[in-house]
Amino acid sequence: MKTKSSLHFRGKYDRLQYLDWVRGIGALIMLQGHVFDSYLKPELRSGGAFTFSQFIGGMPPAMFLFLTGVTLAFLMDSSERKGIAPRERMTTALRRSGYLFGLAFAFRAFEWVAGLPVSTGADFLRVDILNCMGFSVAALSVMAIFRTAERARLSAVLGFAIAFLSPLISQIDWTAVPWMVRAYLVPDHRFFGFFPWGAYLAFGVAAGSAIRLIPADGMDRAMQWTAIAAGAAILICQYLAQAPYSIYAASDYWLNSPAQVLTKQSVTLLMLAFAFVWTQYIAKDGWSWVRQFGVTSLLVYWVHIELIYGRWMWFFKNNLTVAQTVVTAIGVILSMLAISAIKTYWVQVRAMLAEMGWPSTEKSERVSGD
Repeated sequence: MKTKSSLHFRGKYDRLQYLDWVRGIGALIMLQGHVFDSYLKPELRSGGAFTFSQFIGGMPPAMFLFLTGVTLAFLMDSSERKGIAPRERMTTALRRSGYLFGLAFAFRAFEWVAGLPVSTGADFLRVDILNCMGFSVAALSVMAIFRTAERARLSAVLGFAIAFLSPLISQIDWTAVPWMVRAYLVPDHRFFGFFPWGAYLAFGVAAGSAIRLIPADGMDRAMQWTAIAAGAAILICQYLAQAPYSIYAASDYWLNSPAQVLTKQSVTLLMLAFAFVWTQYIAKDGWSWVRQFGVTSLLVYWVHIELIYGRWMWFFKNNLTVAQTVVTAIGVILSMLAISAIKTYWVQVRAMLAEMGWPSTEKSERVSGD
């Protein structure tokens, strides 16, 4: 039997502000990282500014995969509460996977057409973050057959398993396997393979399931313990990463190391705990420009990739100093914020433009007798 506080929690947090806030932070980190990657002069890329930009720029994919897992867990829990059969719950999760794959290939098709005549078929089939999301959701769809409490535990175990198996997967001889299969599975600096990136989505399913189980009056304490555990995990992972011994015959920290995966996951959990405190007790209700990025993160992702890596700003490519790149990053962030806000508040924007005398795109009503 569900407690009153638990039911109140689910009604109040159907759209959890702190999750949008974390997603918004991820979008901001992503924007600056891509601006530095595309526009900074090559001879300046050994400096501290670029190194720092790209170091933190490695966080957004992990954050987005984690949050996709949280959303998937909410979907599974909601289906379970509606009394939907396990097989149908799994089918629903697979449909979410298909939706993500559809977005991935639609995005690639747009890029491929926009990049002609230099684009190739390999560009269209490249395994990027959206492809990884779609594949990982399909792989994790089996979690839908379990109850929420079981799902939380099993998904956490699966996340650790994916992380710790990644160096072993790298050591397997995959030369006889088609490159696309390898791209979806094997750790590779060029692609987002299930190993190790799928671990973040599995951890997200575990966290989302836990959120659904925790009553409203227990969330504060849960976030406190999350922050403590995440901080301790970061210290332990850094110690193990620098240790002179390893349980693996070969491991690359920046490619397949469990220490790196768990460090990024722990940083994401710290952000989650901070975002909860910020949105619940400091910012509270009201418009937030960071959250604004979070609620339209897919739009921001789609537009900024074409803007930064496409032909629109070709004159900036590999041509800016550090100061110029910082100014450009601020300009890109403000532009993306404007596009995001226009998308969210399009009805109000259209009404304001109409008041200013701009022609309306709406079809005027036909007058009787016309």
